[in-house]
Amino acid sequence: MAGRLGQMLVNANIITDDQLKKALASQQKDGGRLGTNLVKLGFVDEDKLITFLSKQYGIPAVSLQDMEIDPSVCKLIPSDVVQKYQIMPISRTGATITIAMVDPSNVFALDDVKFMTGYNVEPVVASEAAIKAAVNKYYDSTEALQDVMASLEKGEENVDLVMDDEEDVNLGELKAAVEDAPVVKLVNLILTDAIAKGASDIHIEPYEKAFRVRYRVDGVLYETMQPPMRLRAALTSRIKIMSELDISERRLPQDGRIKLKMKGKEVDLRVSTLPTLFGEKIVMRILDKGNLQLDLTKLGFEEKAGKDFLKAINSPYGMVLVTGPTGSGKSTTLYSALSNVNKIDVNIMTAEDPVEYNLMGINQVQMKDEIGLNFAATLRSFLRQDPDIIMVGEIRDYETAEIAVKAALTGHLVLSTLHTNDAPSTINRLLNMGLEPFLVASSCLLILAQRLARKVCQNCKEPEKVPEHTLLEVGFKPEELHDLVCYKGHGCDLCGGTGYKGRVALYEVMPITDRLKELILEGASGTEIKRGMLEDGCKSLRLSGLSKVRVGMTSIEEVLRVTFGD
Repeated sequence: MAGRLGQMLVNANIITDDQLKKALASQQKDGGRLGTNLVKLGFVDEDKLITFLSKQYGIPAVSLQDMEIDPSVCKLIPSDVVQKYQIMPISRTGATITIAMVDPSNVFALDDVKFMTGYNVEPVVASEAAIKAAVNKYYDSTEALQDVMASLEKGEENVDLVMDDEEDVNLGELKAAVEDAPVVKLVNLILTDAIAKGASDIHIEPYEKAFRVRYRVDGVLYETMQPPMRLRAALTSRIKIMSELDISERRLPQDGRIKLKMKGKEVDLRVSTLPTLFGEKIVMRILDKGNLQLDLTKLGFEEKAGKDFLKAINSPYGMVLVTGPTGSGKSTTLYSALSNVNKIDVNIMTAEDPVEYNLMGINQVQMKDEIGLNFAATLRSFLRQDPDIIMVGEIRDYETAEIAVKAALTGHLVLSTLHTNDAPSTINRLLNMGLEPFLVASSCLLILAQRLARKVCQNCKEPEKVPEHTLLEVGFKPEELHDLVCYKGHGCDLCGGTGYKGRVALYEVMPITDRLKELILEGASGTEIKRGMLEDGCKSLRLSGLSKVRVGMTSIEEVLRVTFGD
């Protein structure tokens, strides 16, 4: 269909020959359908494309986002057929079933559905994104979950045996229950569904009268399902067995890992269990190496900030610190920096807790506090291993900070992280740990603070009217307001109705200049250091966010959510 569709769009003067060539090249490189690539490249509006296809084939176009589809209709066509042909059953009237299609000219799909269901098939047109979202919504979470629940009803007595939360739970019964097919299916469904939806974390939470599963997508938690209460112990134990944890120990926190193979790619899950009032809460961090962005140029650095950071990580010695709260992308920035300097003639050693991704050519050590292998002890042994570059997962105490600073002053490049709100306050944190001002001033090359802001969905973004006084309050200058256009997503199938899809990093990059060294030696406050940083031409986190608003990448609301006012 690709060639025919492309030529039809060119003939109708909707796209040019040049745009068609670029879209075909993009399709060859990244896969997907031609229409999707044309929309992605901005050559044609998705609604316009659907309207065009509707006219060409003489069949109606539908908006799946506005429809509530009866799950019984979904059962007429299996999930694998729906995904193979990119179709979505939407209704049945008498002996006719209506299906939404990306390619209404696909006679094989029409024939297969007719043969399989025994119904007459009436096609309508919908976008690929809308069909994918509908399939995820109705097949991944409804059909699969309903099937699992139905299986559970049949084997109810078997599962009920393990729902007693007393200490004398029979381990033999528990192990038998976790091998029960419905429990295995439910856990597999949760894992595959979360990975398909691009979640970074899965939360499985027991409460007094509820048991829920939540996914963190683009930094925000969403509830996805509430499995039956009686599954609580069996589901928790199934995950603990997969993580090679002790299922008989339910009073202490435990940590483990799960390795999955999905569609040819490996995904690691870092598992943490915590005993709460009504059972163990489990959080699984999804570590998909395929999503790891190791190209520094694609992380979202602005020109000056990017140059300053590259200069610092390519220095022969000194300390570079990355700061920010948990989940702000610090590890990704550090891994990208290490990949940039990972050459055959460089010995790179890292001390991490935990090691999130294993990288070729880098010697990575996993911390084990229980046997005394902590950051300080590992850092000391690193110095006897002839390192060029050392990465310490986190500076948590004076001992680690002192060794890191001494390593930085004796010819090693040291990279590390701290939990502080911004770059200037990192200096005060180091001094509060007990380091001397002259050691901090002479060892630090650069401090980078970062946050992750959600990107406005490019499929449903529309201009947003923001009052002038609000724009001035958040930090825009009066002269910028004239041609400033702010955007916000109104919600669509592609972004799950949130208006946001994907995330972009906001950076505050502070090189330690001579001016800042003097301020540190004088014992200046965080506010004075910040003023010095801005006078040196560096951007604060808020200003970095506003520059992303200016180019339509994120919304003002999102920037206010993740940054402090300056």
